[in-house]
Amino acid sequence: MDLTRYVNTFGRYLQSKYGERIHKLSVNAAFTCPNRDGAKGIGGCTFCNNRSFSPNSTNSALSVTEQLAAAREKVAKVRKARKYLAYFQSYSNTYGDLQQLKALYDQALAEPDVIGLCVGTRPDCVPDPVLELLASYQAQGKEIWLELGLQSSFDATLERINRGHTFADYEDAIIRAHKYDLNICTHIIMGLPGETAKDTLVTYKKILDLGVRAIKVHPLHIVKGTQMAREWKQGDIPELSMDDYVETLTEIILTAPKDLLFHRLTGSGEHQYLLAPEWVKHKWDILGAVYKRLEERSTKD
Repeated sequence: MDLTRYVNTFGRYLQSKYGERIHKLSVNAAFTCPNRDGAKGIGGCTFCNNRSFSPNSTNSALSVTEQLAAAREKVAKVRKARKYLAYFQSYSNTYGDLQQLKALYDQALAEPDVIGLCVGTRPDCVPDPVLELLASYQAQGKEIWLELGLQSSFDATLERINRGHTFADYEDAIIRAHKYDLNICTHIIMGLPGETAKDTLVTYKKILDLGVRAIKVHPLHIVKGTQMAREWKQGDIPELSMDDYVETLTEIILTAPKDLLFHRLTGSGEHQYLLAPEWVKHKWDILGAVYKRLEERSTKD
């Protein structure tokens, strides 16, 4: 199975650009979000339990340098990477004082084998000074990716899952980030409450219309310790089927511009937190089904 026949993967892009495998090292820098700290709400996104997807190597009590060392040691056991991207992953990693952000980013980039940053955040947490800071690293030759969690383009969905921002906030963030020529990866969740899998195609097309260079797609995980888990137990959250996910993801891949990068095709998390759907545990089964569907579609076409 060679998905790169059909998919312009982030890994292949990095290998082509740098001539070797580049791996992400996750960092938890103890940020929060405006829909958690009361600035826009409390409780955070109804689907979010950060522990369900944060690697064990991340520990906000440790420094960035210490977390990178722990992650590097873990990765070295299974991967043959010698260069890395520091992935500021947990919560909103631009939601803080500019000098605090700079100190954290600088600490990561001071590592000789760290060639850049992936910074995960929300579209309402990227003021121009932050974009300018990230662009300054890019101007120094660093590989910089701003990863914006949109999840859905439907404002009714965003309100229901307590995102605390609108699609208009996302549009504004993209337009301003383009002025700094920043690389942007947008996160989409398929199967959110109130949406069908096909609704994800609407979100995807709106993202493309804004000139975004990369996307990350994953199915909704219903995990322990979340508001959504409570709603699911009450029967208020229907489960996305694997067939719908595979079919819709195949459509996204087949209609993608050739230069669109896919940072992720499915989600994986800590299984001890997962309540549903069961099939999301089986990453390679999902990717195998996508590959099979792509092969079928390419033969027909």
